[in-house]
Amino acid sequence: MGLEYAELLAAQKVNLVLAARRREPMEKLAAELRQKYGVEVVVEPIDLAVPGAAAHLKGSLDDQSLEIDILVNNAGYGLHGDFLDTPLERTSDMIQLNITAVTELSFIFGQDMAARGAGQILLIASILSFQPVPGFSAYAATKSYVLSFGEALHDELRPRGVTVTCLCPGHTETGFDAAASAPVSPVLRFLTMKPRPTAATGLRALAKGKASVLPGFMNNIIVFSNRLTPRSMQRAVMKSVTGG
Repeated sequence: MGLEYAELLAAQKVNLVLAARRREPMEKLAAELRQKYGVEVVVEPIDLAVPGAAAHLKGSLDDQSLEIDILVNNAGYGLHGDFLDTPLERTSDMIQLNITAVTELSFIFGQDMAARGAGQILLIASILSFQPVPGFSAYAATKSYVLSFGEALHDELRPRGVTVTCLCPGHTETGFDAAASAPVSPVLRFLTMKPRPTAATGLRALAKGKASVLPGFMNNIIVFSNRLTPRSMQRAVMKSVTGG
């Protein structure tokens, strides 16, 4: 998904800072974007799951006199399996990245945006934000945090000139399943969206100043149906669909 955000923003002539763990893939992407769109691209290799990484990134950008106008808070990953069968260290690392790093990045860069009276923050939650999901218990809970946090920030920061939008993708054709060791059921295959339209939906919603957005007609139907069904049924359906 990060590749899609970078491509879409570069196509709008937005200069970029790419922040991720591995330098080589980012340098390759940066060269392609510079050549194709004529934008400036700064590469910042950093593991955002490490405590204090957000402050380190901000310090590095300050040293280069770089201000961030649009923060795409895309870092995160999932874990599939029973909670008690998953090493606690892996769950804690996921929580550090999905919750703590997202919170710290939003705070550190949001402060500058609010002081300038302008800025945009895109947070990435999930369709799993809307109900408990056996098999993805901790991951879904982290994304519920992101959705609640993002929608609250939307109202807090709007009077200060900062737009916060929360994108809630459904199943998307990325490396998520392999990284999470998650099976893909026939239902999920049917519901799978391509990453480009998913990312584009988030950026359009951000530009329009929406608090949150669900990409895809079927994903909207699924979330709407939660209003009509008991939570026990929601858990049973999600367990069946996700292989929990």
